[in-house]
Amino acid sequence: MYTEIYGGGYLLYILISLPALLLGLWAQSKIKIAFNKYSRLRTTSGMSGAEVARRMLDQNGLSNIRIEETSGTLSDHYDPGKKVLRLSQGVYRSNSVAAAGVAAHESGHAIQDKEKYGPLKIRSIMIPTVQLGSWLGPILFMLGLFLSSQTGDNIAWFGLILFSATAAFALITLPIEINASNRAKEWLADSGIVYSSEMEGVHKVLDAAAWTYVAGAAQSISTILYYLLLLSGRSRRD
Repeated sequence: MYTEIYGGGYLLYILISLPALLLGLWAQSKIKIAFNKYSRLRTTSGMSGAEVARRMLDQNGLSNIRIEETSGTLSDHYDPGKKVLRLSQGVYRSNSVAAAGVAAHESGHAIQDKEKYGPLKIRSIMIPTVQLGSWLGPILFMLGLFLSSQTGDNIAWFGLILFSATAAFALITLPIEINASNRAKEWLADSGIVYSSEMEGVHKVLDAAAWTYVAGAAQSISTILYYLLLLSGRSRRD
């Protein structure tokens, strides 16, 4: 059974997953290059990322949102449960174009939360299922493959469906991130914090970040496709 399932499985996995993997590597490289480049370009306003976020939040009636510094690089995120916006040190303290873009982007998520933005609500509801499916789904799938019966097929299909929640989560994340970036770009352009000549850097940083989410979705979909082909191939053999 092992040979039957995995004999050509490795090659199949490489053929299906390689494009998504390469896209992911390219996207990670793109965001690092853009962030590093525009982290060295200071804004004319001289405001730090924390100050940019604070002003954007306050102007949108979100003075209750706390802003905290967090460790890591590009670890910036908004916590809707605790109503906290966490900015990495390179964003929180920096007065660069990159920091302004990232800080405004994360503030955009807080505004989405306030406005009960539909895709964000859906993603929040999905989190428990995704957390379960991301680790239990593959286990059930592989267990089902090793059981040569209808019960095994049912277990494998259930595992595949459960794991598919990760792809759905990745897909619903795309419009959320793009919307937050659009809010950030619009607000920064209108606020005067980032001059028109500096907006090119904001666009490049946030557009590069968006590609990482596209790559994440592609990787999730390619894994599901691989599982689907494995399961369909076994069904044909049976």
